[in-house]
Amino acid sequence: MSSSYMQNIGTKLFAKHIQQYTPEDPMYETYTDERGRQKRRKRQIPPGLSERDAKILKSVQRRAHYLDRTFSVCGLRFGWAVVIGLIPGIGDFADVILAYLVVLRKARQAELPEWLVRRMLLNLIISGTVGFVPGVGDVVVGMYKANFRNAQLLEEFLRIRGEEFLKTQTGGQNGTRAPRLSEKDAEQVKPGAGMEDGTGHPSTSSTSRSKTGKKKAEN
Repeated sequence: MSSSYMQNIGTKLFAKHIQQYTPEDPMYETYTDERGRQKRRKRQIPPGLSERDAKILKSVQRRAHYLDRTFSVCGLRFGWAVVIGLIPGIGDFADVILAYLVVLRKARQAELPEWLVRRMLLNLIISGTVGFVPGVGDVVVGMYKANFRNAQLLEEFLRIRGEEFLKTQTGGQNGTRAPRLSEKDAEQVKPGAGMEDGTGHPSTSSTSRSKTGKKKAEN
């Protein structure tokens, strides 16, 4: 079971994104330049992530953008998910399958905890169920943007992972010690997951490395 800390994080993230009717673009962000002008750029990858997790996040963000925000009609942004859903008979079913294969399955490669995977699946179920409603279903799907929500959940979780990994690298400097996760929480977050160990092989996390080190020391 997930610890209470991670359950609270999961609940807060889910509540935040389930209430966000039109999530912000997970692929692009706006910023103000030196002249005070609003410009758009690709979202920055959270620091402290492995190269593997960074690539997964970029891929999920890009795919979610194409599925949920490729086109614009009368101010409404939508993507290929809505277009596919318009196909009579199999459109909505194919849309859910595509969203799972293209976005969620890719996100799971980042070693996500089961509670987060379940929340992402719920987003797809909600979107797929609404899509079967005649007439307004596809419009609501275009506004709900399940793939965007899942990309945002992935980014927020990986941001936590990156922050916790940086704490393990900077803790103890300048006479201060950053608060650490408990062992159970660290098993959920997996700080450093995807990093290569000294042999050049991918490592599961900094937590698993520390456990291995303890076993060697005991031997």
